[in-house]
Amino acid sequence: MALNAAAAAVSPRAARLPPLLFFTDPQRTPEPWRTAERLPSGAGVVFRHFGAADRREGAERLLTACRRSGARLLIGADAALAEAVDADGVHLPERDAALAPLLRGTRRDWLITVAAHRGAAPAPGADARVLSPVFPAGGASAGVDPLGLEAFGAEAARLEAPCYALGGVDAGAAERLIGSGACGIAGVDAVARAFGP
Repeated sequence: MALNAAAAAVSPRAARLPPLLFFTDPQRTPEPWRTAERLPSGAGVVFRHFGAADRREGAERLLTACRRSGARLLIGADAALAEAVDADGVHLPERDAALAPLLRGTRRDWLITVAAHRGAAPAPGADARVLSPVFPAGGASAGVDPLGLEAFGAEAARLEAPCYALGGVDAGAAERLIGSGACGIAGVDAVARAFGP
């Protein structure tokens, strides 16, 4: 797959970090397990359930799909759910970055990522930041000015942490990220298109 090859080319193979992260979205990816089961081994899935009543069932179904494909499952903004379903870690929104060192202290085995935007504060305890939007994007980032390559690199260097590039990243855009300082790429629509049914 072109997107997987692009992710591998961007990623400097940072320890423990998947080169590709698939972010779920209840509206845009209503059946994310269909994409998760087709992801390349070593990829990651961030389950964003936004408080859905069936979040436990959704997380368990995604975990089954991830185990089949060899992907790792992170639960968005819900450490209790991650613990309950035995996920591989958590993804924290930027407002919850202060939880990263606390979680790291209790779950050394978890992969912990934290969202970041222009001017974000460092997040000690996190394995990586997910910096967005890098390019013009849809979803919640549709009205946000993109960082662009130069600002992405500057923000990643300032944060002094591995940073994923999220927002408008498809296979073509991923090629532009090679050498930018990105530790990998993340996406919703582009990943669903590349690996969905």
